[in-house]
Amino acid sequence: MAKSKLTKSQVEHIAKLANLRLTRVEIKKFTSQLSETLNYIKILNELETREVKPTSHVTGLENVTREDEPKPSLSQKEVLSGVSNQHNNFFKIKAIFK
Repeated sequence: MAKSKLTKSQVEHIAKLANLRLTRVEIKKFTSQLSETLNYIKILNELETREVKPTSHVTGLENVTREDEPKPSLSQKEVLSGVSNQHNNFFKIKAIFK
């Protein structure tokens, strides 16, 4: 099996597609790390999995969540008691959209 070695330009292209700005040091680091990841994937692709049934987990646990039962909650006054910035009994935050 031939090992893959990504080039600097390939890593720069991947970073561009992911909208990431990378430094020269990061490009060098990720060139090595991504190459190692691709080589590991090649090893995994060589495994025979034809007889293996698909699974989402291997523990056998199912429905480990609690029952959804109504319980008393905090009043609006209690919730807002520790808030430094509120308006008309609501949380007041900085705008998140321009």
